[in-house]
Amino acid sequence: MEVVLKILMTGATGLIGRNLSKTLTEDGHTVVSLSRSSKKPAGLAAAEHHQWDYEKGMPPDASLSEIDAVMNLAGEPIAAHRWSDDQKRLMRESRVILTKKLVDSFRTLDRRPAVFVSGSAVGYYGDRKDEVLEETSPPGRGFMSELCEEWEREAMRAVELGIRVVLVRTGVVLSAQGGALKKMLPPFKLGVGGPMGSGKQWFPWIHIDDIVGIFRHAIYTSTITGPLNGSAPQPVTNAEFTRELAGALHRPAFLPVPRIAMQVLMGEMSEVVFVSERAVPKAVLASGYKFAFSTLASALANLFEKDMD
Repeated sequence: MEVVLKILMTGATGLIGRNLSKTLTEDGHTVVSLSRSSKKPAGLAAAEHHQWDYEKGMPPDASLSEIDAVMNLAGEPIAAHRWSDDQKRLMRESRVILTKKLVDSFRTLDRRPAVFVSGSAVGYYGDRKDEVLEETSPPGRGFMSELCEEWEREAMRAVELGIRVVLVRTGVVLSAQGGALKKMLPPFKLGVGGPMGSGKQWFPWIHIDDIVGIFRHAIYTSTITGPLNGSAPQPVTNAEFTRELAGALHRPAFLPVPRIAMQVLMGEMSEVVFVSERAVPKAVLASGYKFAFSTLASALANLFEKDMD
């Protein structure tokens, strides 16, 4: 890009945020990190770092100065802890309340950002069996669906301020650096991995390079507005995913994990493992984005070329 942008980013220390800030910095842009931490984490590609505790007030004025774009990736990790009432409250507030205050802060600016790209999740759709879920599909039911719907509603308020808003509904991100794939590997390496329950539920995966590419594409493409499904063009069932993963590791994958066992281990959080979300990135493809990894086989082959120990 010839135009150098100043991009404010929340959640820059997360898996997507670290990779995205690195890519945007390599593109020549200035990344401004907004975080609870008072110090910039080691290795974070950000030219500026500002501390913000959303529970105590609005973002500092210095972080908002001359901002061209905002990337909102903050949020308590979904699978960090069991979903107690307190944990669900934290998951909600770290997305909904934080986003509300961020959008409210735009009102005070004489020069507002041109684009606001805010995170969401395919959890928006809920458990939909074999239904093909495009960006125009309605929300589902359950905690995650309600959380995503409320989260997106707060982000969309920026439209009233003349700001272009894009909502990226992220699927399960596959990366050699951490996240879901790292957590899945141990049982598969031991040869005791297998499908969750029946394995028929759809698994909306995406390679880390492509989810970063979609966020980046959303900033640069002025015609994109509204929701984008941040998932690969070829979703697979849970059984297909486990078979491909086991094959890449040269291990068997024949031991199904009973749903009741996961409910005992994970409580309500087990719903993220068993819901079926056959999300397809129709709007992403229509906008001209080209996936680097359209198939699960190609994505896993790339990731296992990296250090996955």
